[in-house]
Parts: sequence; C-alpha cells; structure tokens
Amino acid sequence: MNQISLNVNGKPVSGTVEPRTHLADFLRESRDLTGTHLGCEHGVCGACTILVDGVPVRSCITFAVACDGADVVTIEGLDEDDITRELREAFKREHALQCGYCTPGMLVSARDLVARSPSPDEQAIRVAMSGNLCRCTGYVGIIRAIKSVITARLAREIAPIVGGGRSAVGPAGSGHACVLTAGAVPARAASSAPQMVSAASKALIDRDWTPQNSFDQNFVVHYPREQVWEMFGRVQDVASCLPGASLIGEPKADHVNGQIRVKVGPITAEFRGQAEIERDEGSYSGKIIGAGSDARSSSSTRGMITYRLVPTSDGRSTEVAVNVGYTLTGMLAQFGRAGIVQDVAARLTAAFVTNLEARLGGKTAADLPAADAGLDAGSLVFSVIAGRLKDLFRRLFGA
Repeated sequence: MNQISLNVNGKPVSGTVEPRTHLADFLRESRDLTGTHLGCEHGVCGACTILVDGVPVRSCITFAVACDGADVVTIEGLDEDDITRELREAFKREHALQCGYCTPGMLVSARDLVARSPSPDEQAIRVAMSGNLCRCTGYVGIIRAIKSVITARLAREIAPIVGGGRSAVGPAGSGHACVLTAGAVPARAASSAPQMVSAASKALIDRDWTPQNSFDQNFVVHYPREQVWEMFGRVQDVASCLPGASLIGEPKADHVNGQIRVKVGPITAEFRGQAEIERDEGSYSGKIIGAGSDARSSSSTRGMITYRLVPTSDGRSTEVAVNVGYTLTGMLAQFGRAGIVQDVAARLTAAFVTNLEARLGGKTAADLPAADAGLDAGSLVFSVIAGRLKDLFRRLFGA
C-alpha cells in the first residue's frame, strides 16, 4: 500500500492505495467523483479523460501512485471554467451529445484543444479529437461546437496558450517524482509515517459530503448525563465499547485514527481510517465525521454521526439521540441495504450500550469482549433476517 497526496479540483486529498490502483478508480471510489466515466478501460475511448498538471490524460490507465503530488482536475472541477462553460453551451446548441457517456472526457479534451488552437481548422479539430470516441452523434455536432468556440474566442482576440500548459517531457504527473540513492527515503514518505497519522490524511474527510443513507437511533444509559458526557470525551474508552474497533496511535481531542474488523460471510474486511470529533459542552452534543477503506475487499465507507445527551425525568439516566449518515461502496455494499443496516445497527447499539454501562460501572477494557476478534456482521445479518422471517410467519399464521 502507498500513501498519496494530490490536489483534486483545488482541494488537498490524501489516501492509501495499492500500486495497481488506477487514478480513475481512486477518484470514483474514494472521492465519489463519478463524472469521470470508465468505458474501455484500455486508454482507447477517452471517456475517462481528466487533467493532470493541466494536461489531458487517460485516467483508466494512469496509476494513482504515479501522480503523487500532482494537480488533478476532473469534469466536476471545471464547472466555473470559462472555456468549459462556452463548450457546454455550444454542445447543447449544436446537438453534440445524446446519451452523454462520452461527454465529460470529450469536454476535457475539447477544452485543451480550444485553449491552445491558433485556428478553427476542421481537419485539425478532427485529428486532435480522434482519441475520444462517441457511438451516438456521428461527430458532426461535436466538431461544429468546438469550431464555433475557437472562432468566437479568436474574434474576442483571446490568444491561444502556446503548448497548452505543457512544461515538461514525460507522462503527466511524473514531474513530481524524485531520484533516490540507495537507502534514501523521500522526504514526503518520511513525513507520512505511520500512514494513518499523517496530517494530510485529514483531507480525506470532506465536510461537503452528503450521505446516501441516514437513520436515527436512540438508546438509554442508566447513568447521569454528566457522567456519560465525561465518558464520551475519553475516545479510547468509547472505542473499547464498540465490537471490532481499535485505535491506531494516540488519539487527540479532535482527531482519531483507527480500524474496525468486519466479517461478512466469506469476506473479512479491516477498515482503516480517521475521524474528526466535535463536542459542544453547552448543549451536550457532538459530531463525528469519518472515512475509511479496506484494500482486501476494495470497499470504502464514509460516515457522519451526530448525537445529543438528554437527561431522563428522574435525572438518573441519560437518553442518547443519535443520527447516523453513511455511504458504503465496493464489495461490501451488496450487504448494505438500508433496512438491513438499520437492524444490524440496532443490535450493535445494544452491544455498545452493554459495554458502555460496564465501563461506567468501573470495569476495564480487559473485562469486555476482545476487539481483535472482529465484528461478525454476517451472523448479525443472519439473525436479522431470521427475526424478520419469524415476524412474517407470526403475522401470516397468528403464531
């Protein structure tokens, strides 16, 4: 596994990837930038074209590790770009798209051509765009749209960019590589060890991210609110109460690195990631925003948990109101139907509350079930389905 740091659409992004991971897969699976489309996955059709250090590249055959330190722009990052805005209008005007699957890559390549083209020569446009294939339009509308934008810009006396921003020979992104002598360690690698504790890894947590699913979960802890609130501030103690969870390194008050082991049938996953923690003592509320991934199952998840502690009427117990938002991608997503996840979460919550009350009652982490045993989500899912079947038979036959 390799730690990489990129600048994606103007924002710093870090992640842990396998050497074989392509840039397109990293952007789509880890950053949810699905505007980068995968077509042939052989660098032929051009649907996956993005900009790396200002140069169009086929992201389906570009390794993510080769672009460490590079500036990456996807179609989502060109929303406010002047040339792309003109091209979008021209594509619409000239009917240059139908199904639209090739359009993101087509626009990225066309933008590069418009920026550097000294004349609207139709043959030159056809040659320059020959690396982007379209099965729908017949290309006439595409060529017309690009030609019209070049003509309009020349009429406004906008000079072409010589070289189109290309400043170095070699594959795009490779200008960030460094030469190593025997036994030497690159400065970036030295500063990022251990991987999950690097400052750049915090960039994985995107505060503008919107969960695909969310649900509410309430539970009662039979201890006063002040005592529960104080316990929630001790990250290590809370982590010991969650089955399968453990911390990596020393946690901070606002940031933690950790992992959770999950077993679903034949799949065993170890999600490693980080989370940012916010606490408001005035309202006894908090927020946890996290992200993690498992290389073995090629699965990743993002989550956001908000909670609020409310004392019961007698003041001797505390109701914890929780909202959970999450997105799960990869192999394990097939087990992620919202109803199943909520039922499994309810059973996990019950286990968490039992362990939490044990810790509040004076027991140590050693007295709780071992975290390294992992969470057997498969058995939980099976028990959930079995419970639903029992409810169904009870309703059908009145048993």
